[in-house]
Amino acid sequence: MDEEPTKSLWVRIKGRAGTGDTIVGICYRPPDQEDQADEALCRQIEAASHSQALFLMGDFNHPDICWRDSTAGHKQSRKFLECIRDNFLLQVIEEPTRRGAMLDLVLTNKEGLVGNVKLTGSLGCSDHEMVDFKILTAVRRTHNKLATLDFRRAAFGLFRDLLGKVPWDKALEGRGAQESWLVFKGHLLQALIPTKRKSGKNTTRPAWMNKELLGKLKHKKEAYRGWKKGQVAWEEYRETVRAARDQVRKDKALIELNLARDVKGNEKRYINDKKKIRKNVRSLQKETRRPGLLGYGEG
Repeated sequence: MDEEPTKSLWVRIKGRAGTGDTIVGICYRPPDQEDQADEALCRQIEAASHSQALFLMGDFNHPDICWRDSTAGHKQSRKFLECIRDNFLLQVIEEPTRRGAMLDLVLTNKEGLVGNVKLTGSLGCSDHEMVDFKILTAVRRTHNKLATLDFRRAAFGLFRDLLGKVPWDKALEGRGAQESWLVFKGHLLQALIPTKRKSGKNTTRPAWMNKELLGKLKHKKEAYRGWKKGQVAWEEYRETVRAARDQVRKDKALIELNLARDVKGNEKRYINDKKKIRKNVRSLQKETRRPGLLGYGEG
Protein backbone atom coordinates (compact mmCIF):
# COMPACT_ATOMS: atom_id res chain seq x y z
CA MET A 1 0.00 0.00 0.00
CA ASP A 2 0.92 3.68 -0.19
CA GLU A 3 3.72 4.81 2.13
CA GLU A 4 1.93 8.05 3.13
CA PRO A 5 0.53 7.89 6.70
CA THR A 6 -3.19 7.16 6.84
CA LYS A 7 -5.28 5.77 9.67
CA SER A 8 -6.08 2.55 7.87
CA LEU A 9 -5.32 -1.14 8.22
CA TRP A 10 -5.34 -3.58 5.32
CA VAL A 11 -5.34 -7.38 5.40
CA ARG A 12 -4.86 -9.64 2.39
CA ILE A 13 -6.47 -13.08 2.63
CA LYS A 14 -4.94 -15.58 0.25
CA GLY A 15 -7.56 -17.39 -1.77
CA ARG A 16 -7.57 -20.90 -3.09
CA ALA A 17 -5.97 -21.69 -6.41
CA GLY A 18 -7.74 -19.82 -9.18
CA THR A 19 -10.03 -17.83 -6.87
CA GLY A 20 -7.89 -14.75 -6.24
CA ASP A 21 -7.15 -12.90 -3.00
CA THR A 22 -9.56 -11.01 -0.75
CA ILE A 23 -8.60 -7.67 0.79
CA VAL A 24 -10.28 -6.38 3.94
CA GLY A 25 -9.60 -2.81 5.02
CA ILE A 26 -10.67 -0.64 7.93
CA CYS A 27 -10.21 3.11 7.93
CA TYR A 28 -10.73 6.18 10.08
CA ARG A 29 -10.54 9.52 8.30
CA PRO A 30 -10.39 12.52 10.68
CA PRO A 31 -12.71 15.41 9.76
CA ASP A 32 -9.72 17.76 9.43
CA GLN A 33 -7.54 15.41 7.41
CA GLU A 34 -5.23 17.19 4.97
CA ASP A 35 -5.38 16.83 1.19
CA GLN A 36 -2.10 14.93 1.09
CA ALA A 37 -3.46 12.19 3.37
CA ASP A 38 -6.72 12.07 1.36
CA GLU A 39 -4.75 11.51 -1.85
CA ALA A 40 -2.74 8.74 -0.16
CA LEU A 41 -5.95 7.05 0.97
CA CYS A 42 -7.33 7.20 -2.57
CA ARG A 43 -4.16 5.57 -3.89
CA GLN A 44 -4.55 2.80 -1.34
CA ILE A 45 -8.17 2.30 -2.35
CA GLU A 46 -7.19 2.16 -6.03
CA ALA A 47 -4.54 -0.49 -5.36
CA ALA A 48 -6.96 -2.58 -3.26
CA SER A 49 -9.77 -2.33 -5.82
CA HIS A 50 -7.81 -4.50 -8.27
CA SER A 51 -8.26 -7.51 -5.98
CA GLN A 52 -10.78 -10.26 -6.62
CA ALA A 53 -12.87 -9.15 -3.62
CA LEU A 54 -12.56 -5.99 -1.55
CA PHE A 55 -14.28 -5.06 1.71
CA LEU A 56 -13.51 -1.60 3.06
CA MET A 57 -15.29 -0.19 6.09
CA GLY A 58 -14.85 2.65 8.54
CA ASP A 59 -15.68 6.23 9.51
CA PHE A 60 -14.82 8.44 6.53
CA ASN A 61 -16.37 11.68 7.84
CA HIS A 62 -17.99 12.88 4.62
CA PRO A 63 -21.44 13.96 5.90
CA ASP A 64 -22.15 16.14 2.83
CA ILE A 65 -22.09 13.24 0.35
CA CYS A 66 -25.50 12.22 -0.95
CA TRP A 67 -24.99 8.59 -1.95
CA ARG A 68 -28.37 8.33 -3.58
CA ASP A 69 -27.57 11.06 -6.11
CA SER A 70 -23.75 10.68 -6.02
CA THR A 71 -23.24 14.37 -5.20
CA ALA A 72 -21.14 16.22 -2.63
CA GLY A 73 -20.71 19.79 -1.44
CA HIS A 74 -17.11 20.08 -0.27
CA LYS A 75 -14.04 19.69 -2.44
CA GLN A 76 -12.54 16.84 -0.39
CA SER A 77 -15.84 14.94 -0.46
CA ARG A 78 -16.10 15.35 -4.24
CA LYS A 79 -12.58 13.97 -4.66
CA PHE A 80 -13.43 11.00 -2.45
CA LEU A 81 -16.62 10.38 -4.43
CA GLU A 82 -14.63 10.55 -7.66
CA CYS A 83 -12.20 7.98 -6.24
CA ILE A 84 -15.10 5.63 -5.49
CA ARG A 85 -16.50 6.07 -9.01
CA ASP A 86 -13.17 5.62 -10.78
CA ASN A 87 -12.53 2.34 -8.97
CA PHE A 88 -16.12 1.07 -9.43
CA LEU A 89 -16.79 0.59 -5.73
CA LEU A 90 -20.25 0.10 -4.26
CA GLN A 91 -21.41 1.71 -1.03
CA VAL A 92 -23.97 -0.55 0.68
CA ILE A 93 -25.14 1.41 3.75
CA GLU A 94 -28.40 3.30 3.16
CA GLU A 95 -29.21 4.76 6.60
CA PRO A 96 -27.54 7.50 8.68
CA THR A 97 -25.03 6.20 11.20
CA ARG A 98 -24.55 9.30 13.39
CA ARG A 99 -27.06 12.08 14.10
CA GLY A 100 -28.70 11.95 10.70
CA ALA A 101 -25.41 11.80 8.79
CA MET A 102 -23.93 8.82 6.94
CA LEU A 103 -20.35 8.88 8.19
CA ASP A 104 -19.66 5.14 8.44
CA LEU A 105 -19.43 3.32 5.10
CA VAL A 106 -19.04 -0.20 3.80
CA LEU A 107 -17.46 -0.35 0.34
CA THR A 108 -16.99 -3.35 -1.94
CA ASN A 109 -15.87 -3.82 -5.53
CA LYS A 110 -18.55 -6.29 -6.65
CA GLU A 111 -22.27 -6.70 -6.26
CA GLY A 112 -23.46 -9.57 -4.10
CA LEU A 113 -20.41 -9.69 -1.80
CA VAL A 114 -22.18 -8.02 1.14
CA GLY A 115 -25.63 -8.82 2.48
CA ASN A 116 -27.94 -8.43 5.50
CA VAL A 117 -26.75 -4.88 6.23
CA LYS A 118 -28.43 -3.40 9.30
CA LEU A 119 -27.78 -0.88 12.07
CA THR A 120 -27.86 -2.36 15.57
CA GLY A 121 -27.62 0.63 17.92
CA SER A 122 -24.63 2.26 19.59
CA LEU A 123 -21.93 0.58 21.65
CA GLY A 124 -21.19 2.03 25.09
CA CYS A 125 -20.80 5.81 25.01
CA SER A 126 -20.32 6.00 21.24
CA ASP A 127 -22.80 8.12 19.28
CA HIS A 128 -22.24 6.05 16.11
CA GLU A 129 -24.54 3.22 15.09
CA MET A 130 -22.98 -0.21 14.90
CA VAL A 131 -23.14 -1.66 11.39
CA ASP A 132 -23.83 -5.37 11.15
CA PHE A 133 -23.42 -7.10 7.78
CA LYS A 134 -22.57 -10.46 6.31
CA ILE A 135 -19.72 -11.16 3.91
CA LEU A 136 -20.84 -13.56 1.21
CA THR A 137 -17.79 -15.52 0.14
CA ALA A 138 -19.51 -17.07 -2.87
CA VAL A 139 -22.06 -15.34 -5.05
CA ARG A 140 -24.78 -17.76 -5.98
CA ARG A 141 -26.45 -17.42 -9.34
CA THR A 142 -30.18 -17.92 -9.40
CA HIS A 143 -31.34 -20.34 -12.06
CA ASN A 144 -34.82 -20.52 -13.43
CA LYS A 145 -36.17 -23.98 -12.60
CA LEU A 146 -39.37 -23.55 -14.60
CA ALA A 147 -39.71 -26.39 -17.12
CA THR A 148 -41.85 -26.39 -20.25
CA LEU A 149 -42.66 -28.93 -22.96
CA ASP A 150 -40.18 -28.97 -25.83
CA PHE A 151 -42.36 -29.73 -28.87
CA ARG A 152 -39.44 -29.30 -31.27
CA ARG A 153 -37.91 -32.51 -29.95
CA ALA A 154 -41.19 -34.40 -29.76
CA ALA A 155 -41.73 -37.63 -31.73
CA PHE A 156 -45.04 -36.69 -33.36
CA GLY A 157 -45.41 -40.03 -35.12
CA LEU A 158 -45.34 -41.86 -31.80
CA PHE A 159 -47.45 -39.06 -30.35
CA ARG A 160 -50.25 -39.67 -32.88
CA ASP A 161 -50.08 -43.45 -32.45
CA LEU A 162 -50.38 -43.29 -28.67
CA LEU A 163 -53.22 -40.77 -28.66
CA GLY A 164 -55.01 -42.64 -31.47
CA LYS A 165 -55.22 -45.77 -29.33
CA VAL A 166 -57.19 -43.98 -26.60
CA PRO A 167 -61.02 -44.42 -26.80
CA TRP A 168 -61.73 -40.76 -26.11
CA ASP A 169 -65.53 -41.09 -26.09
CA LYS A 170 -65.37 -43.55 -23.23
CA ALA A 171 -62.40 -41.92 -21.51
CA LEU A 172 -64.16 -38.55 -21.27
CA GLU A 173 -67.71 -39.78 -20.86
CA GLY A 174 -69.50 -38.13 -17.93
CA ARG A 175 -66.52 -35.90 -17.07
CA GLY A 176 -66.51 -32.12 -16.78
CA ALA A 177 -64.12 -29.82 -18.60
CA GLN A 178 -61.56 -29.73 -15.80
CA GLU A 179 -61.52 -33.49 -15.26
CA SER A 180 -61.41 -34.11 -19.02
CA TRP A 181 -58.40 -31.83 -19.34
CA LEU A 182 -56.56 -33.74 -16.60
CA VAL A 183 -57.24 -37.01 -18.40
CA PHE A 184 -56.02 -35.59 -21.71
CA LYS A 185 -52.98 -34.03 -20.01
CA GLY A 186 -52.04 -37.39 -18.52
CA HIS A 187 -52.07 -39.03 -21.96
CA LEU A 188 -50.23 -36.06 -23.43
CA LEU A 189 -47.36 -36.37 -20.96
CA GLN A 190 -47.15 -40.08 -21.68
CA ALA A 191 -46.55 -39.33 -25.35
CA LEU A 192 -42.84 -38.86 -24.67
CA ILE A 193 -42.70 -35.10 -25.22
CA PRO A 194 -39.41 -33.98 -23.59
CA THR A 195 -39.19 -30.97 -21.32
CA LYS A 196 -36.71 -28.10 -21.31
CA ARG A 197 -35.76 -25.40 -18.84
CA LYS A 198 -37.35 -22.09 -19.64
CA SER A 199 -34.70 -19.40 -19.98
CA GLY A 200 -36.89 -16.45 -19.09
CA LYS A 201 -34.41 -13.94 -20.52
CA ASN A 202 -37.05 -11.87 -22.23
CA THR A 203 -39.36 -11.86 -19.20
CA THR A 204 -36.68 -10.85 -16.69
CA ARG A 205 -34.95 -8.24 -18.85
CA PRO A 206 -35.39 -4.70 -17.46
CA ALA A 207 -37.58 -2.30 -19.40
CA TRP A 208 -34.65 0.05 -19.98
CA MET A 209 -32.44 -2.64 -21.52
CA ASN A 210 -31.98 -2.13 -25.26
CA LYS A 211 -29.74 -3.45 -28.03
CA GLU A 212 -27.21 -0.61 -27.77
CA LEU A 213 -26.82 -1.07 -24.02
CA LEU A 214 -26.48 -4.83 -24.37
CA GLY A 215 -23.62 -4.24 -26.77
CA LYS A 216 -21.82 -1.96 -24.30
CA LEU A 217 -22.31 -4.42 -21.45
CA LYS A 218 -20.92 -7.20 -23.62
CA HIS A 219 -17.94 -5.01 -24.48
CA LYS A 220 -17.47 -4.35 -20.76
CA LYS A 221 -17.31 -8.10 -20.01
CA GLU A 222 -14.81 -8.64 -22.80
CA ALA A 223 -12.66 -5.78 -21.51
CA TYR A 224 -12.77 -7.28 -18.01
CA ARG A 225 -11.57 -10.65 -19.27
CA GLY A 226 -8.83 -8.94 -21.25
CA TRP A 227 -7.74 -6.90 -18.22
CA LYS A 228 -7.59 -10.03 -16.05
CA LYS A 229 -5.37 -11.72 -18.65
CA GLY A 230 -3.15 -8.67 -18.99
CA GLN A 231 -4.28 -7.99 -22.57
CA VAL A 232 -6.14 -4.74 -21.78
CA ALA A 233 -4.74 -1.78 -19.84
CA TRP A 234 -6.46 -0.70 -16.61
CA GLU A 235 -7.17 2.76 -18.06
CA GLU A 236 -8.91 1.27 -21.11
CA TYR A 237 -10.99 -1.06 -18.95
CA ARG A 238 -11.95 1.83 -16.67
CA GLU A 239 -13.17 3.92 -19.59
CA THR A 240 -15.19 0.98 -20.92
CA VAL A 241 -16.88 0.46 -17.55
CA ARG A 242 -17.53 4.18 -17.19
CA ALA A 243 -19.19 4.34 -20.62
CA ALA A 244 -21.40 1.35 -19.82
CA ARG A 245 -22.34 2.79 -16.43
CA ASP A 246 -23.23 6.18 -17.90
CA GLN A 247 -25.36 4.51 -20.58
CA VAL A 248 -27.24 2.48 -17.93
CA ARG A 249 -27.99 5.63 -15.95
CA LYS A 250 -29.09 7.46 -19.05
CA ASP A 251 -31.46 4.69 -20.18
CA LYS A 252 -32.88 4.28 -16.66
CA ALA A 253 -33.55 7.99 -16.39
CA LEU A 254 -35.22 8.03 -19.81
CA ILE A 255 -37.59 5.15 -19.02
CA GLU A 256 -38.47 6.72 -15.66
CA LEU A 257 -39.21 10.02 -17.37
CA ASN A 258 -41.46 8.30 -19.90
CA LEU A 259 -43.28 6.45 -17.14
CA ALA A 260 -43.83 9.69 -15.25
CA ARG A 261 -45.28 11.30 -18.36
CA ASP A 262 -47.61 8.36 -18.95
CA VAL A 263 -48.83 8.43 -15.36
CA LYS A 264 -49.70 12.12 -15.62
CA GLY A 265 -51.61 11.59 -18.84
CA ASN A 266 -53.25 8.27 -17.88
CA GLU A 267 -53.66 8.30 -14.11
CA LYS A 268 -56.42 5.68 -14.04
CA ARG A 269 -55.22 3.47 -16.86
CA TYR A 270 -53.53 0.87 -14.68
CA ILE A 271 -56.39 0.71 -12.16
CA ASN A 272 -59.05 0.50 -14.86
CA ASP A 273 -57.19 -2.34 -16.56
CA LYS A 274 -57.17 -4.27 -13.30
CA LYS A 275 -60.89 -3.67 -12.80
CA LYS A 276 -61.85 -5.29 -16.10
CA ILE A 277 -63.84 -8.48 -15.60
CA ARG A 278 -64.41 -11.09 -18.24
CA LYS A 279 -68.09 -11.86 -18.57
CA ASN A 280 -69.91 -15.04 -19.56
CA VAL A 281 -67.18 -17.33 -18.18
CA ARG A 282 -68.70 -20.67 -17.33
CA SER A 283 -67.55 -23.04 -14.61
CA LEU A 284 -65.02 -25.71 -15.54
CA GLN A 285 -67.07 -28.25 -13.64
CA LYS A 286 -69.98 -30.09 -15.22
CA GLU A 287 -73.32 -28.32 -14.84
CA THR A 288 -75.96 -30.38 -13.05
CA ARG A 289 -79.38 -29.67 -11.66
CA ARG A 290 -80.22 -30.62 -8.13
CA PRO A 291 -83.77 -30.93 -6.88
CA GLY A 292 -84.97 -27.60 -5.58
CA LEU A 293 -81.70 -25.81 -6.40
CA LEU A 294 -80.38 -23.80 -9.29
CA GLY A 295 -76.64 -24.14 -9.33
CA TYR A 296 -73.63 -26.18 -10.24
CA GLY A 297 -72.21 -29.30 -8.74
CA GLU A 298 -70.03 -32.29 -9.39
CA GLY A 299 -70.99 -34.56 -12.29
